[in-house]
Amino acid sequence: MNSKKTVQSQAIKLCECAIMIALAIVLDFFSKGISSFIFPDIWVNGGGITLFMVPLVFIAYRHGNKWGLLTAFVFSGIQILTGWYAPPAGTALSFVLCVLLDYVLAFTVLGLSNFFASFIKDKVLGYAFGAFVVCMLRFVCSFLSGAILWGEYITWGFTSVWLYSFVYNISYMLPNAILTSVIIYGLCKVMDPKTLKRNVKEAQNEEQ
Repeated sequence: MNSKKTVQSQAIKLCECAIMIALAIVLDFFSKGISSFIFPDIWVNGGGITLFMVPLVFIAYRHGNKWGLLTAFVFSGIQILTGWYAPPAGTALSFVLCVLLDYVLAFTVLGLSNFFASFIKDKVLGYAFGAFVVCMLRFVCSFLSGAILWGEYITWGFTSVWLYSFVYNISYMLPNAILTSVIIYGLCKVMDPKTLKRNVKEAQNEEQ
């Protein structure tokens, strides 16, 4: 009996993770489309304002580190299949670094949001903090990739690839980190991600 319940529980978690991946793909497509329409000449080398990190972060809060990492890792694989750009160097090392920095590490780190949230005593603030940290870890991956692999696409009048990569990637990743954190904070303030029920503490505060 317990074994059957365990299988059912795992199946439900798997379905929820799949739904969050699908939602992340849809959000990424539409939000980046809107971003490129509003800012057509800014992030010409990739990137933009997007909301796809919200469901990936949220599922990590709902089911913990293991499921969060698995979900984010699968999403990274989908990104490789649908949006792969080979690095200009064309070497085996550049290929491996591109896979890791632009895809696997850059997206899988989002699954660690629950881990970083545990460092903050206030749960809701912790959720926002965890979201911000993993988004900035994604920025670090993009920053390193831009400087190491994509330096020949330098624009904006920069001469240093490191400075250019930092400015270029922080220009969209910092707004994304803030936006994701604010949305996660709002969601978790109203609804407990682990139970999907109304946050009891916040409901009591409203009644008072």
